[in-house]
Amino acid sequence: MQAKKHKNLWLLTGDLGYSALEPFIEAFPKRYLNVGVAEQNMVGVAAGLALSGCKVFVYSIANFPTLRCLEQIRTDVCYHKLDVTVVSVGAGFSYATQGYTHHGLEDIAVMRALPHMQITAPADPIETRLIVKKLCQQKGPAYLRLAKSGEPILHLKKPKITPGKILRLKSGSDTLIIATGNILNEALDAATILKQKFNIKASIWSAPYIKPIDINAIKQAAKKYEHIFTLEEAQIDGALGSAVAEVVSETSNSIAVLHRLGVPNTILHQAHT
Repeated sequence: MQAKKHKNLWLLTGDLGYSALEPFIEAFPKRYLNVGVAEQNMVGVAAGLALSGCKVFVYSIANFPTLRCLEQIRTDVCYHKLDVTVVSVGAGFSYATQGYTHHGLEDIAVMRALPHMQITAPADPIETRLIVKKLCQQKGPAYLRLAKSGEPILHLKKPKITPGKILRLKSGSDTLIIATGNILNEALDAATILKQKFNIKASIWSAPYIKPIDINAIKQAAKKYEHIFTLEEAQIDGALGSAVAEVVSETSNSIAVLHRLGVPNTILHQAHT
């Protein structure tokens, strides 16, 4: 556990996640704080701890530690470049049955607009463990976007995680699919279907870091592939697809047509029985 190595590491939560947090609470009770249903205050407390030299992780569900706390993250954390990592669990539609309040869709776009904010969205447990280790080794504002639980392991071997770099899982000469988060599993399935049914060989990249994005890799891809697809369980405007589009549009000699696959910019209503 990284908390054993980093004696100044604190964990704050907004009155949830007890089963997931129990190992930390039992091992480090003096470095854990439940602020209650007061997420904005949680970020303020985290900023104060960081100013005193602590490395702080704040944890809550989907939109609660991001959209609800945006002003505090922007002004208290990013302005001072504080060592605070915002952790959200339940990205995308992980808690879909809870309704619109729990649809974590706009978080990437909103957090990506904040200065100094690093954004990570691991695809499987292996990426998650390696990224958490990196987050504990670095300093500064960061956002860790997690799904729910039970995601399959997608990497056949331990990847090398480098901040701002993509991971290449499958090589193909015809097209490229770039995915972020646990929807990478669907990208791998799509590559199999494309090969079996249409003899289309697709490269599959995982983008565990959305900010900073891997500019060099995307520029090279834009000169190689006629079609690039981005895949994400997030609102399509402002997230991974937009980050890739910005790079492709500024790449001279690009031959790529970019196809952004994600959640449309609209209100999605829950079906009722």
